[in-house]
Amino acid sequence: MNTRAWTPIPRSFYDRPTVQVAQELLGHYLVREYEGQLLVGRIVETEAYVGLDDKASHASVGRTARNAVMFGPPGYAYVYLIYGVHHCLNVVTERPGYPAAVLIRALEPVEGVEVMRRLRGGRADRELTNGPGKLCQALAIDLRFNGHDLCLGRELWVAQGESVPPEEIVRGPRVGVRGDERALTVPWRFAIRGNPYVSRGR
Repeated sequence: MNTRAWTPIPRSFYDRPTVQVAQELLGHYLVREYEGQLLVGRIVETEAYVGLDDKASHASVGRTARNAVMFGPPGYAYVYLIYGVHHCLNVVTERPGYPAAVLIRALEPVEGVEVMRRLRGGRADRELTNGPGKLCQALAIDLRFNGHDLCLGRELWVAQGESVPPEEIVRGPRVGVRGDERALTVPWRFAIRGNPYVSRGR
């Protein structure tokens, strides 16, 4: 895989309905430049967060300093900290002013696995990137990347991969969210069927 050209996905990919983007991100690659080498994982699980009326979304409270990136142009990274410990990476979608994003929930390690093991404290390979906090630790993604342009192909970006056929995509409710009945039940979590790196959703 070392000779592969990891071509960034164009901004037009993100400037579409979020639920569609969340499904079509599966099979593409998250690429991180770190200490002179590339850390790469295939995206195998995502979640969509859409609009002000999505009570599971950070944007449901309106625009704040924390969630401002969600209201911006598509193709940027929205990174936040949960429980004061774990970082989560989202990609902003749809038109500027409309808050929407896709959470990257799990990756299948592809390149730079030795570094990922070190950053994850020697965890087993299946535990390196099978959750949003885990993958950020494995790829050294933190709040410095909040507002980062993912379309530049520098430091952190999503690279072109292979599309996943609809019949190979599993969908269900999002994991660990709060909100109303719709927020808890809407089937906006997407994963590649049978992939061993999908997170253990509750």
